[in-house]
Amino acid sequence: MKREVRAKLLDELAADDPRAMRSRRDLRRVNALLGHARTMSRALEGSLTEREPRSIVDLGAGDGTLLLQLAKRVAPRGGPMRAVLVDRQLLLTPQTEAEFAALSWRVECVEADVFDWLGRPNPESSDVTIVSLFLHHFLEGDLRRLLSLTARQTDFFLACEPERAGFSLLAASLLGFIGCNDVTRYDGKVSVRAGFAGNELSALWPEDKSWRVTEHHAGLFTHFFAARRTGEAS
Repeated sequence: MKREVRAKLLDELAADDPRAMRSRRDLRRVNALLGHARTMSRALEGSLTEREPRSIVDLGAGDGTLLLQLAKRVAPRGGPMRAVLVDRQLLLTPQTEAEFAALSWRVECVEADVFDWLGRPNPESSDVTIVSLFLHHFLEGDLRRLLSLTARQTDFFLACEPERAGFSLLAASLLGFIGCNDVTRYDGKVSVRAGFAGNELSALWPEDKSWRVTEHHAGLFTHFFAARRTGEAS
């Protein structure tokens, strides 16, 4: 299946549009079913053996619920954490923010285009940067640029994206059976067609021997990519 990037309905709706609000609720349920927080927490457990991270950035964070799921998995093993949620819309609710605070996570929300934020002067580096269902929005040129900018300001990058495969497309066409609305059903199929397969993300990551990259199928419908700075010479 050839990769095809199209506009999503959710991206064109206002934040307070009832269909958009319903679709975001759908996406929280879909994210939970996909298990992206579980996949990312396992990757952190297996790779960060020397020290626990103290800062994490979520690009395209949405309402922050995916990061909250991850926080609940990793918080018992670590101390206070600074989290930066970057998105074009401010969607974090007081309830979600309170749940972060209960875990000793200090959350900062940034309303910005991801390229504007990544290209800011003198960027502060983070221990971990994550994305979930975000990279597939971009064409190859923009995606290469996004990954290059991110690599300059993080030590560990994790991505869970749609797997571009016939089985995933079939599953997306069945989202209505779990109560998803028309926006989510349409966007689900668009997401799969814009997803990834093989080593497509590895090929776009900066060529640098100081990074160790891995890319593979995860779960039933997820394409997983990780890049960890090893400290070796470039």
